Amino acid sequence: MRQQKRQILTDLLFLIIIVVVLILYRMPSAAVLYPVLLCALAWLVSMGIGGYRTYRRYASLGKILDAVGLDLEQEFLPGAKTAGNGQETDRESCAWELLQEILEGRGENHLEEGDWESHIYREMVKRLLLEQRRRQDIMQMRHQDTVDYYTTWVHQIKTPIAAMGLMLQQQDTEDSRRLSEELQRIEQYVDMVLTYLRLGSRDTDYVFARVDLDHLLHGCIRKYAGQFIRRHLALDYRDMNCQVLTDEKWLAFVVEQVLSNALKYTREGSVSIFLEPPCILCIRDTGIGIAPEDLPRIFEKGYTGYNGRGDRKATGLGLYLCRQICHRLKHTITAESTPGEGTLIRIGLGREVLEVE
Repeated sequence: MRQQKRQILTDLLFLIIIVVVLILYRMPSAAVLYPVLLCALAWLVSMGIGGYRTYRRYASLGKILDAVGLDLEQEFLPGAKTAGNGQETDRESCAWELLQEILEGRGENHLEEGDWESHIYREMVKRLLLEQRRRQDIMQMRHQDTVDYYTTWVHQIKTPIAAMGLMLQQQDTEDSRRLSEELQRIEQYVDMVLTYLRLGSRDTDYVFARVDLDHLLHGCIRKYAGQFIRRHLALDYRDMNCQVLTDEKWLAFVVEQVLSNALKYTREGSVSIFLEPPCILCIRDTGIGIAPEDLPRIFEKGYTGYNGRGDRKATGLGLYLCRQICHRLKHTITAESTPGEGTLIRIGLGREVLEVE
């Protein structure tokens, strides 16, 4: 009614003018009264239909407000009603209160006639954007808290892992070597946890520099030297004699993960590491290989394939993390395999080879 007050006043003014004119012409009272009553009745019917349609739109907007959840946070509605123990919000009442608040404009938004719906939609979009930003900030804070917690946890748990490793090094038995291998696997899983969390973060610690590929590979191979010896696997390594532009820490994680998989699924034979032109690092094993139906999906998150289901220890995250890291380092990683013959992993390190001076 407030929005239509100008139209109502205009209609009443026209009706008064007509009545005054009829009276000035000394028309009979019945001739004046009947047209006035008929006009008033038609006007009331028209206003009733318009009011009903307006109410329907008003109610639909209230349902939209209730559906989008603008009333979930009490900051938008200081006087929102609560039910029960104060934990549950009366969503419908909050939606209507918010709709009234928007419609009234709170003294600063003066709505023009017929413009109340567009104003409400604009206000809804604005508040939804504010709510989205607020929730994104909360999610980012929670994610950062999680990353900080696991970062601290990783550093703390590495201390007892290192202590156990030193104690096992003092014994040279078959059991101690097996325990060292399992302890190394635990450390690898701990690093995977931190890597997985950091991949989803906006902040990265990538440090791109010229990295001597032989130096990086020697460190990775030294880490798994015990497993090569215990499994009686031969290592065919060919010197690379090149430098690549990459992040040493993240690329080492990829190489170590590929070597770990090669050792896990190779019972006898050898593991070969060589370089294909122009700058493709190749790691080949003579293990059980990968089934053809699994090969296209081995880099998917959580996919373990036939070998992983048989092993029952695979997480399906190792190669997924390798693919994600290579993507961020602008490298490529592909796989070729034949069941029963082995697997070949190619890591494309880019065509820009930095020659050693």
